Amino acid sequence: MPERTPETHVIDFRAAERLLAARDPRGAVKLLDSVIAAHPENTAARLLRARAFFAAAQLRPAELEFELVLEREPDNAFAHFALARTFQRSGRSEAAVRHFRLAAALDPNPEYLRAARFDPGA
Repeated sequence: MPERTPETHVIDFRAAERLLAARDPRGAVKLLDSVIAAHPENTAARLLRARAFFAAAQLRPAELEFELVLEREPDNAFAHFALARTFQRSGRSEAAVRHFRLAAALDPNPEYLRAARFDPGA
């Protein structure tokens, strides 16, 4: 296997984004595993891997990654929203509501507001 460099990690990250967009979340996770092994502090790679886990219906790994992102970036509205969706799919509605509300409080995105039931038109 060729030596991994920062440049190849960037290439893998971008390829993982494309794989996720092409609905190949498992392929994205495979590429991101090596990126995260080399750069465990990279929050963007962890967030992308969390999204890939979610898309692959691997809810527990998705939950753990979203929580790690939120430990590092507690004001990341998208991570709160995505964690809430993960809890929702896991049947944990009480935990989901809490994170939907945090997402909406951090960012008045209409989708977040609707999910948190803050939207008067909902």
